[in-house]
Amino acid sequence: MSTTLIIIGITALVSLLAMGNREWIGRLILWPPAIARHREYYRLLSYGLIHADGQHLLFNMITLYFFGRAVEPFYANHLGAFGFALFYAGGLVVSILPTYLNNRENPAYRSLGASGAVSAALFAFILLQPWATIYVFFFPLPAVLYAVLYVVYSIYMDRSRSDNVNHSAHLWGALYGVTVTMVIEPRVISAFLSALAHPQFHRAF
Repeated sequence: MSTTLIIIGITALVSLLAMGNREWIGRLILWPPAIARHREYYRLLSYGLIHADGQHLLFNMITLYFFGRAVEPFYANHLGAFGFALFYAGGLVVSILPTYLNNRENPAYRSLGASGAVSAALFAFILLQPWATIYVFFFPLPAVLYAVLYVVYSIYMDRSRSDNVNHSAHLWGALYGVTVTMVIEPRVISAFLSALAHPQFHRAF
């Protein structure tokens, strides 16, 4: 079984058990004061194991299923059998750190969901296959164009603060995914630029 499927299985199980269970959610959710005052650093990872509702969980896990499996071999080849698990865990931590630092003393702030790490896997895929076709609500888009629209939308929504979604985590997760992939294999940069100069459209899966 692939690492991606194991992550999906664990996340789905914990999320479903925690839904409606305030005690579980309270222990696992990212609550900055618990980290700053009580050193509960595990929350920088555990928040990604719980989701607000079934739709939130389903969207993240479907996205991870497709793009996680696509990039998992890359990290296994460069970092070993647990390469993608390390990459994913790092995405959870790095994507939420700015949120944590900005809300260290804010008792009203809470965050949950694996979106930051999922965004990391998505953008690693886009870096590796910029002209793959991604379907957004059944509408086909080149992966690289989707990336631009995704970033612009996330920046706008993060600044407008018009919903309860942590768009900052999406952006930092995307940056983490791209940066780590380039550091692990610097030749990815030249391959990406060459691919941009010579478009070859193809289905992602």
